[in-house]
Amino acid sequence: MTSAPLSPQRLDRFARHIVLPEIGGAGQVALTQKHVVIVGLGGIGSPALQYLAAAGIGHFTLIDDDVVDTSNLQRQTIFTSRDVGHGKATSARRWLANFDETLQVEISDTRIGSDNAGALIGSADLVLDGTDNFATRLAVSDACVSATVPLLSAAVGRFQGQVGAFAGHLPGQPCYRCFVGDAFDADDCDTCAEDGMLGAMAGWAGTFGAMQGVRALLQGVSAFGDPQFGKLHILDGMKPGMRTLTIAKDAACKGCGAIAADPSP
Repeated sequence: MTSAPLSPQRLDRFARHIVLPEIGGAGQVALTQKHVVIVGLGGIGSPALQYLAAAGIGHFTLIDDDVVDTSNLQRQTIFTSRDVGHGKATSARRWLANFDETLQVEISDTRIGSDNAGALIGSADLVLDGTDNFATRLAVSDACVSATVPLLSAAVGRFQGQVGAFAGHLPGQPCYRCFVGDAFDADDCDTCAEDGMLGAMAGWAGTFGAMQGVRALLQGVSAFGDPQFGKLHILDGMKPGMRTLTIAKDAACKGCGAIAADPSP
């Protein structure tokens, strides 16, 4: 793909990125050509979308079948009281249009699952999953492996969060199913309605996910492009602090186990 130069207006908009040697002009141009799918526009997806859009990602697909509820406003930062009762995907597209009218945006208000995840992910460069149940997360992970698309999976609850980068389509790299296994295929996950949620904790997970997304998208382009595949970052809002785990590829994983663990012949 031929890289088009940024207009003077876009250069001014992203000047603080471009002066970073770790991103630079080449990195900024690359971001404008990327397509990111965000699955779930809640407490994680909302701030992640804001910072990915602010970073200059040129193309988004937004997926969420839910509507905005008053209780969402405590942490889902793209919505206002005027959005209550309206679809999250439609409201998120409206937010993007107000923020940057040059962005290409598609939406889906259909529930994503194993039957349609592949079609919805399409030709994305990256998928960010911020949904709240394992059935959806595993369907998205399996679709990413099949479509050879990297996945950022982020979760949050109470004062804890986690953000992991997975590339199970690559030899030796785990997928999200390698991490959680098959025990949670049912839609049986606790939600913040029962457990509670510190709004700023969701913001931390979402913005950290956005930063990791920029890393993954700049792989091979700039010095910041370290996707950190197979790394799971655990965020602790009580200390506060963060620790990092390495996830191993499961040779028996039904999502990615058929892909060789060793790329050498």
